[in-house]
Amino acid sequence: MIQLKKPEQIELMRQAGRITGEALVLAGEAVAEGVTTKHLDGIIRSHIEKCGAKPSFLGYGGFPASACISINSEVIHGIPSPKRVLREGDIVKIDVGAFYRGFHGDSACTFAVGKISSEAQKLIDVTKQSFEEGVKKALVGGRIGDIGHAVDAYVKSFGYSTVKRYVGHGVGHDLHESPDVPNYGSVGRGPRLYPGMTIAIEPMVNIGDYEVVELDDGWTVLTKDGSLSAHYEHTVAILDNGPELLTKVN
Repeated sequence: MIQLKKPEQIELMRQAGRITGEALVLAGEAVAEGVTTKHLDGIIRSHIEKCGAKPSFLGYGGFPASACISINSEVIHGIPSPKRVLREGDIVKIDVGAFYRGFHGDSACTFAVGKISSEAQKLIDVTKQSFEEGVKKALVGGRIGDIGHAVDAYVKSFGYSTVKRYVGHGVGHDLHESPDVPNYGSVGRGPRLYPGMTIAIEPMVNIGDYEVVELDDGWTVLTKDGSLSAHYEHTVAILDNGPELLTKVN
């Protein structure tokens, strides 16, 4: 069941979103050649806990870290490790959640490690803009399918593909709530958008095919064809005066 949030609950989600966004920015600023994904995870956990919140992902379904950190052809759910060292030219996806006063924030971004290829930079730019295209459709009276169609149409115009197996979702008291928010869809289809809905819109975009595979660790998801993938996400509130990005801090 879709949970509509009251104004005071939206305000609490702004606070959770701010902590989430700040942690993501801090981790992004630390992305550099020679840094381990475990180090980035430590930065994220430290900030979230310093703010009196809890990392949403830590222990979620047994996940062993505070953030999902995925490199290059890894799409999502990469497990931070002291053995995973960032290299010049990598693109690294960092996905962060913070639980504060009963509500979650959820946000992700793809960062460049030093100088990256023009192809990788274009993928990052297209993924971010596909999110922006989706948000334009996150309007009261619209449909979930309007958002997904906008994302997918923009991505396809560059010859890229959106991941189908994993989708965005509602966010609130629980990290994952109804409704699902696919990065594809048909205009005018899917659940209607009402004031007080809070959803994570999160395009996962591959340069190659949309098919993915999961590693034996039970978490890390990669592109099946080995192509690069990028990820961008904010928690978005559907409001009468338009969508609000609850996890955006800069």
